[in-house]
Amino acid sequence: MQDYIDLAEKNGVALLDRGQCQFCGANTKRGIHECLEIFNLGFQEIDFSNIENHIYRFLIVDAHTLQHPEIHGRWNNHFHLSRLHLIFEYGIKWTYELSPKLSDYLNKYKVHKQNEFLTPPEILKRGTITTTDIKEKSTNEKDCKELIRKWALEVYEKWSAHHSLVDDIAKGFLNRK
Repeated sequence: MQDYIDLAEKNGVALLDRGQCQFCGANTKRGIHECLEIFNLGFQEIDFSNIENHIYRFLIVDAHTLQHPEIHGRWNNHFHLSRLHLIFEYGIKWTYELSPKLSDYLNKYKVHKQNEFLTPPEILKRGTITTTDIKEKSTNEKDCKELIRKWALEVYEKWSAHHSLVDDIAKGFLNRK
């Protein structure tokens, strides 16, 4: 797995290490680096060892990845937007076992779609909720979960230009043999 700094460079993006996150606008002092630190270490109100709470980990990963696509590989957009689509539109109860299955499905899908790109929404217009909002506004587990769900849904809706495409992916995934 490539380092996010290397991927940003590969994508022609210079990462800023001061002020707000340049991608989502999170109220950070060290830019994307602090935003990623919160993403990786924050949200301690939730006990992720409890299987019932795994969904929130998926929502966090999807929301953050789709708010920061410049530091990820291009096919990540397909994976994370498709997963959110399956969760929000099809009510799939996502599990860790489903993630490699979706990844395998997308590996087969992309063989015939090499020119397909999901163009991200404009920087700073991929949802108003950020990592710092969740960290600062979550006073308990219930609030944290509610805010994470709102964050993921808001980011998902900002990518609406690609919902019909990921709906085709979702249908193919659900109908795989």
